[in-house]
Amino acid sequence: MEPFTRLTGVLAPLDRADVDTDQIIPKQFLKRIERSGYGPFLFYDWRRGGDFILDRPAYRGASILVTGPNFGCGSSREHAPWSLLDAGFRAVIAPSFGDIFTSNSARCGLLPVVLPAPVTRRLIDLATRQPGVEITVDLVENRITLPPTPSDLNKGGGSVSIPFAIDPFFRDCFLNGWDEVALSLRQEAAIGPYEATRPHWPPVPPEPPPARRRRGGPAPGPAHTPPRRTAGPPPAMLPGPQPASGRSSTTRRTEGRCRST
Repeated sequence: MEPFTRLTGVLAPLDRADVDTDQIIPKQFLKRIERSGYGPFLFYDWRRGGDFILDRPAYRGASILVTGPNFGCGSSREHAPWSLLDAGFRAVIAPSFGDIFTSNSARCGLLPVVLPAPVTRRLIDLATRQPGVEITVDLVENRITLPPTPSDLNKGGGSVSIPFAIDPFFRDCFLNGWDEVALSLRQEAAIGPYEATRPHWPPVPPEPPPARRRRGGPAPGPAHTPPRRTAGPPPAMLPGPQPASGRSSTTRRTEGRCRST
């Protein structure tokens, strides 16, 4: 995957909580076998309703999304972060994420940034008041940098810096561009000798011992294997023997006893 170190881009707001993966990418678009091509279907059900905020000209080309809590909850579909990446987003900021969504995002290069709810509310308000505003997400320094507000400038201040935390393992993967395949290939020096010396798999079954001939008996022949039944309808049921007349056998036995008496 592409390494993530530092990103400066347009901030797009999605002021919604509990956005599940079926809202991110609906299930009818999961038939593709590639990882690409999902961007046009991102938030499809909301977009087709018209006047969706991410379709406004100021947010087109945005690479950073800020949204509400519990983003990416629901089913564990990898297509959700794939669709966000395919639409141009490289980072998502929220107070919390679905656990599986976080793991899937880290394995494909979409950076999930967790910030307190008041901070994300500030970012949503900033992106709504100033469409097209740009911020910087710096994974090297673990900081987000915002442009100064007019009040900050009046006070003689500059840009605002907000720290964030991320799992150290995921951080190393993002900085180096390591997905699961790349992590495995880092052990190539140990994988090669192991593959050259490991036992054959699957193991070859030993030959069965020869059949012993009984004294005075015929030579053993090949083992009998019952024939396999081929697919098809079951054999027809043949009718059983019918009595000569229309009377049943029980009726004839009863009549015979009556005559003998």
